Order: sequence, then structure tokens, then C-alpha cells
Amino acid sequence: MELILAIALFAFSSGITPGPNNVMLMTSGVNFGVRKSLPHLFGICIGFPCMVLAIGLGLSALFQTYPHLHTVIKYIGIAYLLYLSWLIATSSSKMEGKQKRAPLSFIQAAAFQWVNPKGWIMAIGAVATFTNVQQPLTPQVFTITTVFFCVAFPCAMIWLGFGVALKRLLKNVRQQKIFNITMALLLVASIIPMIAP
Repeated sequence: MELILAIALFAFSSGITPGPNNVMLMTSGVNFGVRKSLPHLFGICIGFPCMVLAIGLGLSALFQTYPHLHTVIKYIGIAYLLYLSWLIATSSSKMEGKQKRAPLSFIQAAAFQWVNPKGWIMAIGAVATFTNVQQPLTPQVFTITTVFFCVAFPCAMIWLGFGVALKRLLKNVRQQKIFNITMALLLVASIIPMIAP
């Protein structure tokens, strides 16, 4: 039970802090509301635990054998985050009456986990920290995955709810545009630690 609480604390503290997923969810809440953002939320909450499971069950060994593969994924992730930042900065709001872009779909949000630098750090950190090589690995990995799955939903809902609440404060198109540009810059800032050696 102590181990589960420790994993839950790790999952909550890493899942509630700002990062690409949370910034994008909050931005989606501001621009699209709760209902249209739910596929994005579910994609994160299911996609990330699936990544933890895959890493725990052997993907980390693949990266140890082929370290360049991890570097390639890292830079694809950085490029994709820059692209998403541009989409956020240039997105139109409902206030403008010309919403061209839709929120991320379930598949897009789930697939994004595989190129999310913060996600990789969280997943590898959890598996490395909370597994004991002296015991069967598979049950431990399933425990970690289940805890992350349970904790992901409240963390994601908080950020989506924050975005929806913030929408009430953004009274005009200019304010919402400033918000979108600010969120895009925060998303770019979240990449900087991943670029540094």
C-alpha cells in the first residue's frame, strides 16, 4: 500500500504541473469548451498510461540497445511541439466566429504522448524508480500503469476546467488572442529543458 501511495504522489505531482499536455488542455478549454475537448482529455488519460506500460514492458531496453532511436523521437517531439505552438498562437476563437481548427482528437492526443518530452521523462522515471528487479517486473509495471491511469483523469480535468473558467475572464477577441499567444510561448518554453544537453 505504501508503494501505491508513493506512485500516486509521483503521478499526481508530475501530472498536475505545467507541461505540454496541460497547457494544450487548458488552451482547448478556453477555445473549445469541455464537451469538444473531451476526446483530447481521454487521449491523454489513456495514451500516457499505455506508454508507461510499453516502456515498462521492454521499450526501455530497445532504447538502451539503440540510443539514437530515443534521440530521433526526442527531436520529432520538439518539432511537433513547435508546430502545435504555432497552431495555438494562430488559432481563431469562437468569439471571432471563424473557428478553423478543431481540438485534438482522441487519436492525436494519444499519439502525442509518444513525442512528448515531459511524458518520456515521467514514464521512464516512474518505471526506473518504482520497480524492483529482484521481483517479477510485469505486475509492478501494471501497478504503476493503473495508478497513472487513475491519477491522470483528475489532473487533466483540473487543467481543462481551469481553461473553461478562464474563458469567462477573456471578454473579447483581443484578450483571447493574447491568451493563445501566451500559451503558445509557454509551450515553447516547456521545450527548452529538453533541448539543453
